[in-house]
Amino acid sequence: MSGAALGIEIVVVFFLALFLLHQYGDFRKQQRMVLFGTLLAWYLCFLIVFILPLDVSTTIYNQCKIDHEEHFTVPSVPSNHSAGNMSTTPTKSIVPKPCYEPWSYIPNGIMPVFWRVVYWTSQCLTWLLLPFMQSYARSGGFSITGKIKTALIENAIYYGTYLLIFGSLLIYVAVHPKWRLSWNELQTIGITAANTWGLFLLVLLLGYGLVEIPRSYWNASRHGHLLIKTYFKASKLMTEKADAEENLEDVMEEVRKVSESIKYNHPLRKYIDTILRNCPLDYQEKMGRNMDDYEDFDDKQNTYPSEKSLVKLHKQVIYAVQRHNRTRVQWQILLQQAIHLEDVAKNETSSTHQFVHSFPPSEPAGWFSRYVYTPTVEWYWECLLKCWFYRLLSVVLTLFSVAVVWSECTFFSTRPVLSLFAVFVQLAARDYSYLYIEMACFITIFFLCTCVYSTVFRIRVFNYYYLASHHQTDAYSLQFSGMLFCRLTPPLCLNFLGLIHMDSAISHQQKEQTAYTSIMGSMRVLSFIADGFYIYYPMLILILCIATYFSLGTRCLNLLGFQQFMGDSEMTSDLIDEGKELIRREKRKRQRIEDGENRRREWKERYGNQREDYTARNRSNHEMKETSYSEAVNQTSNRQAKYSRAGSRAERDCIELLQDAEPLDFNAESLADDPLDSESGRHAGGRYLSMSTSRSRIFDDV
Repeated sequence: MSGAALGIEIVVVFFLALFLLHQYGDFRKQQRMVLFGTLLAWYLCFLIVFILPLDVSTTIYNQCKIDHEEHFTVPSVPSNHSAGNMSTTPTKSIVPKPCYEPWSYIPNGIMPVFWRVVYWTSQCLTWLLLPFMQSYARSGGFSITGKIKTALIENAIYYGTYLLIFGSLLIYVAVHPKWRLSWNELQTIGITAANTWGLFLLVLLLGYGLVEIPRSYWNASRHGHLLIKTYFKASKLMTEKADAEENLEDVMEEVRKVSESIKYNHPLRKYIDTILRNCPLDYQEKMGRNMDDYEDFDDKQNTYPSEKSLVKLHKQVIYAVQRHNRTRVQWQILLQQAIHLEDVAKNETSSTHQFVHSFPPSEPAGWFSRYVYTPTVEWYWECLLKCWFYRLLSVVLTLFSVAVVWSECTFFSTRPVLSLFAVFVQLAARDYSYLYIEMACFITIFFLCTCVYSTVFRIRVFNYYYLASHHQTDAYSLQFSGMLFCRLTPPLCLNFLGLIHMDSAISHQQKEQTAYTSIMGSMRVLSFIADGFYIYYPMLILILCIATYFSLGTRCLNLLGFQQFMGDSEMTSDLIDEGKELIRREKRKRQRIEDGENRRREWKERYGNQREDYTARNRSNHEMKETSYSEAVNQTSNRQAKYSRAGSRAERDCIELLQDAEPLDFNAESLADDPLDSESGRHAGGRYLSMSTSRSRIFDDV
């Protein structure tokens, strides 16, 4: 198994990152460069999380081998020493347990190279490439050169600030008499600066997630609370949806004016066509019908927009269309959630113990719904077991959060060991339970990452950064999330190694370091950060958790005018009532649509077979009559009519209807007294110029 676990996890993590990107991004519409950059950033960050437990188990095994070598190394004693001196020779202590190689052991030399590639690639992405790609994707330029130029201009201040800080540090190091730093120490300073920035943001996000995630699962077990909050969200989302539609209308109106002013042979017309391709299809059709391409742009002395204004308009179109599509999809998802919660509330009092949906799914049920997840099983899960499962999960996550907060406040104490995670790992290391060590490390890191990453996915900054599922996240938000992941994951893993006392810069123990810590370098270069900031700043998590528990941030945002869900607020009650009415209105609309479909389905089932039989019978009669009529016409072409006018007219009308004939232009001069009996009124192809005197009046104005 040497190196096999590493290879398997590399492949599994890649597909995990690809799956998440597929959930939030759109592979068909978004640029390949955006998708590749985001996928690479997420993949590298997830790799650090999944591979670090293997590094910890390998380090414990290497430390075990070092301890055995030191234990069995006995100093040699000269032969001419006296017996008294021989009696003072130290005796061997208790022989430690033999070292067992872990199942996921990674040979020496692989992990340092692996971490070096992963870390420096992620740092280049987050500090250099992703900001540039972010501006490139958001740019409204019409060419690659124009987009690159816009991205460079927007990031000039961003990169200039970094160069100024780095240059100031270099000058300070060069002038300082006591500091003679090598290239490795300069790398360590850069890594320390990046990790310090990441740790500053990490503590803020972690303090929120440690409280909000357990509380969210506890609230999810309360169906009434969850339904009221869904009404609140529906009211806010409808306001945002209406605003997005209004914004799209304004932008499309501006596009229409520009499109009408710039004709087909104008040099800027190709830019207008590019803008129109990004507009919704219905707006494209409207603008296409109103275009007068036969007019030349030189015929009228109009004021035409510049290329710069078209770039700005193109950028507005991309943002407006993306926002409109996102709110529309989110509204459908939220509507489905609200209907489901209302169904759960209705079925809780059901005596049949079978879950009944207000709107059954249109797709036929699969084998899983027919044989496993039956209506009875669904009722027991939705109405009885699900709430208790969420409560139990909330309690477990609360215990994890308490353990994390306690360990963050006490991980600097090595004697006695107060960090709970350090105690668990050290107990497993004594028995060389490598599988338990890896599982404990993975669960701990996964919980920390869930608290941090879930907060990142919930952050919403004035609609400029917003991660929305179901392929509704724009390119800017995807790349911004990749930047945050690359900046948060390295300090998070360093913080975890400090919690289990595997970071010598914090634990001050002379032990074998992990390959990940060796890449980070010795923090002793900046002692005030290693001995001060890295130890005492994580204690702020306790204060942030208390603030989150009492919803201080929510209350502050509510005071500033940002509507938040608060049970004791009059504005919240009004929004809940409004959301309830919106959901009721959408349900009535959906019910009308479903009733119409049911009526059409019943009509088709009741009269469909009769209509098919009638159509087939008419088709056969039509063929027989057409044949007999053509023969009769050939045989009696010079013979006078022998039948009455009424019978002849009825027969000919029937034949005309069977042939689906359309009346041609009416000619009053050629109209005879009996147009249906005279042969002059018949067209050569068997169709009539006129059918009756009353019908002819319809075409008098044609």
